[in-house]
This record gives sequence, C-alpha cells and structure tokens, in this order.
Amino acid sequence: MIFLVDASVYVFRAYHSMLPEMRDRDGNPVHAVFGFARFLGDLIERVRPTYIAVAFDQRRANSYRNRIYPAYKANRERAPADLVQQFGRCRELCRHLGISMFVDPEYEADDIIGTLATLMREQGVRSAYITRDKDLAQLMRDGDLFWDFGAREQFGYHDIERHFGVRPERFADYLALTGDEVDNIPGVPGVGHRTAASLMKAFGSLDEIYGDLASVARLKLRGAGTLGARLSEHRESAYLARRLTRISCDLSLGVAPLGLKRRRPDMPALTDFYDELNFGPFLRRQGERLAQLPAA
Repeated sequence: MIFLVDASVYVFRAYHSMLPEMRDRDGNPVHAVFGFARFLGDLIERVRPTYIAVAFDQRRANSYRNRIYPAYKANRERAPADLVQQFGRCRELCRHLGISMFVDPEYEADDIIGTLATLMREQGVRSAYITRDKDLAQLMRDGDLFWDFGAREQFGYHDIERHFGVRPERFADYLALTGDEVDNIPGVPGVGHRTAASLMKAFGSLDEIYGDLASVARLKLRGAGTLGARLSEHRESAYLARRLTRISCDLSLGVAPLGLKRRRPDMPALTDFYDELNFGPFLRRQGERLAQLPAA
C-alpha cells in the first residue's frame, strides 16, 4: 500500500493548533513545521510504509482550474505570510525525512495524489489517502483506505457511500450538482446533498441525468416536478462544475514506483534543520527512531 499525504490538511491543522511562539534562529514562526513533523513521524512509526508520498498545493492564479473558471477559490483569503514561509520549510522537511514530495504550479495536491494512485494501481498497489478532504473520496477503489490520521477516522471503499451518500466513482458528478462553497464552485441552485445523492443513485452519472431529464419528475423527491427544468436551466453550470471537481490523474510527474519508496532520514541534514528551527529533543529522538526502521 502507498500512503498518499494531503499536506495542506495537516500543515493547516498544525498552524492553528500549535503555539505560535515557536521561532527559528531568525525569529520566524515554525509552529506549523513542528506540528507537521510530529504528524509525519507518528504516521511513519505507526504504519512503517513501504511506499509514501506527500503532495503540496502551490496556489497560482494561472492554475489549470483558474484558467477554466477565474472565480475558482476567489472567495478564499490569502494565506498569512508566515504560513506560506512554513509551507516551504515543510517541503524541506520531507526531503530530510526521506519522503518523496511533489508540488506542481498548475495542478493541485489532489491531482498529484490521483496521478500517483493511478500509477501504483497499475502495479497492483492499493492506496491510503491521508486526508480529511472529501474530494479525494472519488479516487477510492476496492481495497483503498480514506484516513484522516489526526481524527483517527478510516473508511474503506464501501464505507464511502454510507458516510457521504454516494459511491466514489460518482463523487465528482455529485459535487458538480451541489457545487462547493469552500472552493467557490457553482452547481445547480437548489440541489443539496440529499437531492444530489438521490440523483446519483437513480442515474449514476451527470451524463445519464441530462440524457433523460424527463424521468427526473418521476423520482420520489421533494420538488421533483420542477427539478428537471432547474437542471436543464443550469446544465452549463453543472458541466463546468464537473470539470472543476474531477481530479486529474494523468499528470507528468516523472517518477517511477520505486522512486516512491520510503528512505531512511538524512540524519546530519535533519539534525542541522532542527537546530536551525530551534526544535528540542522530542523530534530529534523521533528522527533517530525513524532512522532505525528497516529501509523499504
């Protein structure tokens, strides 16, 4: 199994939960780096992965999705400067820990994770998605794991429908109907999560819905009589939303499966890194334990 880490989730969690008074030699905040390092160390010690990779977001105005829809994520505030700086440090940390790290100027961490999962699936390797982002549920296949490590929640393939109300393969279409306020993605007005889930169960895909809108009125749904007309009116918005919600799984990352194997930490570099960031003995001892683990 390959463990695919959605870095932003855990960097943000550390940024908001750790004491901001932690500073490096130059007085810069490093509390998010400390929390992220502890999280990665705990994960590796617990699962001892053969394969592991960490994917980072690099928000750019000319990204793939912003070119499709300029208002994509426009509702989000810019990250504080000290958080942006700590994201860079977190990427350094991955290299010192011997973990493959990826970031792309055009695509998001979700797309990187989807591409890596597809690559490893072709080799018969299942994926564990270390995240709390529901969007990644669409990548799940039988034998995979969806795991918010910090909250200790784990879902298998068949748990996704019970938890979210829709099968993984239909998740991008489901989100296209509901839209996503967090990412400023338009959907079909008035179509909430329950209605979208019911539509996905009845039709299976966005294309099937729009191929037989007349049948929507016969569904046992509140407002079914007018739902077909609403779907028809907002067809363009729904298909735009699906282009935004669907994860790309064909990026050119230039990596082979063997390149995703966990390596031992570079202890001299890691020690210097922790010295620079004024980290105490806890992470140093953890790093030493990680160095003693058998190489993947």
